[in-house]
Amino acid sequence: MPVMNEHERMKKFKNKGKDAAALRRQRIETSVELRKARKDEQILKRRSILFSLTDEMLSPGEDKRDEIIQMSLEEIVEAVNGSDAELQLQATQATRKMLSRQNNPPINQIIELGIIPRLVEFLTYADNAPLQFEAAWALTNIASGTSDNTRAVVEGGAIPVFISLLSSPHMYISEQSVWALGNIAGDGPLYRDALINCNVIPPLLALVSPVTPIGFLRNIAWTLSNLCRNKNPYPPLDAVKKILPVLICLMEHEDKDVISDSCWAVSYLTDGSNDRIQIVVETGVLPRLVELLASPELIVMTPALRAIGNVVTGTDEQTQAAIDAGILVVLPHLLRHAKPTIQKEAAWALSNIAAGPCQQIQQLITCGLLPPLVELLDKGDFKAQKEAVWAVANFMTGGTVEQVVELVRSGVLKPLLNLLLIKDSKTILVILDTISNLFLAAEKLGETDRLCLLMEELDGLEKIEALQTHENNMVYRAALNIMEKYFSGEENPDLQPGTGQDGLYDFSVKKQDFNF
Repeated sequence: MPVMNEHERMKKFKNKGKDAAALRRQRIETSVELRKARKDEQILKRRSILFSLTDEMLSPGEDKRDEIIQMSLEEIVEAVNGSDAELQLQATQATRKMLSRQNNPPINQIIELGIIPRLVEFLTYADNAPLQFEAAWALTNIASGTSDNTRAVVEGGAIPVFISLLSSPHMYISEQSVWALGNIAGDGPLYRDALINCNVIPPLLALVSPVTPIGFLRNIAWTLSNLCRNKNPYPPLDAVKKILPVLICLMEHEDKDVISDSCWAVSYLTDGSNDRIQIVVETGVLPRLVELLASPELIVMTPALRAIGNVVTGTDEQTQAAIDAGILVVLPHLLRHAKPTIQKEAAWALSNIAAGPCQQIQQLITCGLLPPLVELLDKGDFKAQKEAVWAVANFMTGGTVEQVVELVRSGVLKPLLNLLLIKDSKTILVILDTISNLFLAAEKLGETDRLCLLMEELDGLEKIEALQTHENNMVYRAALNIMEKYFSGEENPDLQPGTGQDGLYDFSVKKQDFNF
């Protein structure tokens, strides 16, 4: 199995000022499995397939039409391009209905009709609200498709017209425009920035008020999140600074969907350089994010945890801000969460906090993080176990001797050594590196022989020996190095690992020997 070289591995660590032994990994492209922007996490684009509620709004002030007239594609083209307002409306409604099918809407066929510029023109017919609305809905659903579909809407000139419709006197037209703009922004950074450059933010934020209907507010929050989304490039900083205060306000809302999308937006804004993380930290939003980690709603907890996890990839000061906000109080519960993805993200956050200075490592110990960390190493989901291994590795690297002793006493060695049986070479290498660091600490304490016995007692010696025949050359060398350095001499039969009152192996030294 291919293993990353040392340079690649160091790119996964965060604090540039520290050496190769340490430290905080920031999630980058090579570890995207935690963050894939897939539609099961937060939907990039949305297509409206509901008829009943919205059909009632087709003709404000008029009776609802009994039935939308069925038309062929040829009839639609003729009517849309004609001058009869009634036929234009019927054809646009028929188009919208086709595009609102739950399965296989004919988006490409509609685009090939060449009617998008005409539908965009209908958006400007301020004296015909039903036609504006139907055209907006049809274009929204076209933009919900592939990037090519979205491009067809943008190249039809829709962006400035939809932005102007945010200020429509008809709320349902304004809301449909928000939806369309959300789909366009969700396509990627190119169209996101095109919207921002067309000044979409002020009229969009102006729609947020205490009287905004909840469904409308959900669409606004979702569209704002898409304006914060994507890297390469990141959203412009001035746009971020305009949006953030409104997001923080929306995070206080009672509706879980509004909170969820606002948290996703903040998670995108913290997924970047330390200066971008700092902008979010300075808003004072971290206590609210930590509060939301206790939410029973997974759609709220997940993005809140992602956002906090991103913050602790930052500087030691930014990590301390998350600690001060209470992250360590809720992490034990999250590490024991029933859902493996939550365990994994919580362990990832823990691993980055463990990459901090020994004062922050002490806070981990004080807040009771060691027992759930050991549990996760022992019985957690495999992806969560891998993150837990990194937490132990960082802890072992940055902790004081006393803290390392505390970690060993917590029972971390047995599950850590058991993970040497897995197939993942990268994780095995991290574990072997951690064991080497533990032996270095034991040498300082004059406890090398006792640690050797403890390793043997826990079947670690047998597992490390077996790795000397591993197919991966780096694993073989790392295992051989430990064996030659610590297990090649004569055993002392008088030494036995002691056990404490709790049955855990004792690993202790005189106090005066604790400092390197």
